[in-house]
Amino acid sequence: MTARNLYLKFVEKNVQGTIELYWENAPVTCETIWNALAKPVRMPAIHAMFAGPEIMTGLPPEAQTFDPLSIPAENQTCFPVAGEVLWFYQAKNLMKGMTDEFWEIGMFYGNGGRIFGPLGWTPCNIFGRMTEGLDAVAEACRSIRIEGMQTVEIGRVA
Repeated sequence: MTARNLYLKFVEKNVQGTIELYWENAPVTCETIWNALAKPVRMPAIHAMFAGPEIMTGLPPEAQTFDPLSIPAENQTCFPVAGEVLWFYQAKNLMKGMTDEFWEIGMFYGNGGRIFGPLGWTPCNIFGRMTEGLDAVAEACRSIRIEGMQTVEIGRVA
């Protein structure tokens, strides 16, 4: 069987990396995200505020094809390594003053990151790791801090 991997691409910079999914350790998360990305999606990516070397992007409505509460806690950590990709969901009104719902995919482009936010430590499902193209993607990720939000595309590797 051909490996089912994803890619993450910085659209304007034409920089791309391949994400190997952690099918054995996060099977439900992998299958759910895989199915949601039947068509590639593009969305703005921002740099994390609290987590260190991480970019985050929302999963757009057209890819919100599942019940986010159906994804169990699996392969969770607060200390991902460079290249690891996480799934995070926050329901509306979970945090005081935050009425929005968050469907997020995050990627740590360097070591030393931590999943820590306004509510404190937040273990998240780690469902893959960028195994090809990380150096170039990491440079693009760092540029968000200076240049601001950038468009990323995430989809299935053909």
